[in-house]
Amino acid sequence: MPLYIRDNSVDALAGELRIALKAPSKTEAVRIALRHELDRTRRGLPIRQRLAKALELADAMGPGDPAFSMKAFTDEMWDEN
Repeated sequence: MPLYIRDNSVDALAGELRIALKAPSKTEAVRIALRHELDRTRRGLPIRQRLAKALELADAMGPGDPAFSMKAFTDEMWDEN
């Protein structure tokens, strides 16, 4: 769904940002600004919340193999038996 800016002050800010960023369009300037703001906001979240998706994926994989040896695996990968 498209986003229409109907506020003159927001439109002016988008134009000012487009010039400052040398963006080809106001749309691109707004995209860059929104991406930066999302990144900044996410960095402010607690580490547990930022890692929630990774922890969910790790939990879905199930428990690790207690007999697994990373050294043996790496040696085999590099053919250093």
